[in-house]
Amino acid sequence: MKLSHRITQITGGGSDGWDVFYKAKQMIADGVPVLELTQGEHDIGTARPILDAMHDAATGGNTGYSPVQGALDLRRAVAARIQSRTGVATTADNILITPGGQAGLFAAHHAVIDDGDTALFIDPYYATYPGTLRAVGAVPKPVVTRAEDNFQPQAAALNALAPGAKSLLINTPNNPTGVIYDAQTLGNIVQTCTDHDLWLISDEVYDTQVWDGTHITPRSLPGMLERTIVVNSMSKSHAMTGSRIGWICAPAEVIRHIFNLANTTTYGVSGYIQDAALFALGQGAGPEERVAAPFRRRRAISLDLLKDQNVVKPVPAQGAMYMMLDIRATGMQGEEFAFALLAAHHVAVMPGESFGTAAAGHIRIAMTVADDEYAAALRTLIAFANDRAAANA
Repeated sequence: MKLSHRITQITGGGSDGWDVFYKAKQMIADGVPVLELTQGEHDIGTARPILDAMHDAATGGNTGYSPVQGALDLRRAVAARIQSRTGVATTADNILITPGGQAGLFAAHHAVIDDGDTALFIDPYYATYPGTLRAVGAVPKPVVTRAEDNFQPQAAALNALAPGAKSLLINTPNNPTGVIYDAQTLGNIVQTCTDHDLWLISDEVYDTQVWDGTHITPRSLPGMLERTIVVNSMSKSHAMTGSRIGWICAPAEVIRHIFNLANTTTYGVSGYIQDAALFALGQGAGPEERVAAPFRRRRAISLDLLKDQNVVKPVPAQGAMYMMLDIRATGMQGEEFAFALLAAHHVAVMPGESFGTAAAGHIRIAMTVADDEYAAALRTLIAFANDRAAANA
């Protein structure tokens, strides 16, 4: 008996690139103190009023089956939020509630991909992207960006791979780089999608974490409303990572078909979780700003600590909860540097290579520990890098 090719090839048959992360977790399990700057997990946790709303909804009896597309009042609230933030007319018919952004990405690609179709995505990428594409039967192809272009995808690279492709997946503000795609980049993306008749799937989970520049949803750009599927969630905006609550925003016809997929997979999201999300959205922008504030502070801390040296160079950190650092001056690749830093100082960071080939020679740090711990870890990292650069000179 054999397992399916699709299930056994989700990882592509190789390492998922997260060996440093697993090593750090094992050290912690063995009782070794490690300062983790690896995972995008908030250090503040979900706000108590949201948890109280969740508790009240559960004890009040909203624990049975919920509407598969999502509760109407929540879909209306999500649609109103999107319309207010983007200026694009949006109704509940454009929304399907999902158990987190990852489920949204999976469902969105199922909606537009047939077995063997080529699905494009940008390198560097969030770690699950290639596996998500393989899981829906796609042939994943990365559009490789360059550090010299601040990891903004270029028109030539997009157009070289677009012929014959079915979809393009983008993420701005971007994980892992922290880059926000500028107007020129988005214009190139729009042109590629229209010229080659691609679906655009836009992962916008960091849209509330913008430090420099402006986030523009491609759904708002000319000619893109009917070919764009947006995925978002409450995970990053409201520190609700474990609650698994997100949504897809798409043309109503797309939503009708994704409903059929949800009916055979997730069968809806827990009602009390949806009630908590509705409560959270009803509080307006204040909670989102409070969740984002620590990362804004730590970005400023990072730039201040990095400014007086030239070995560790930051990629422009315009959004999201990460800093991407160029450590090529040490003479080391990202994975080698990350393992050495973990061994020497018990500080865990993610190698750039964990997110594709484009970020080789870089590392990603998650700004997810208290300010003083974060500053101390970054000072240690900078000193370690400078020592390695000196030894390599």
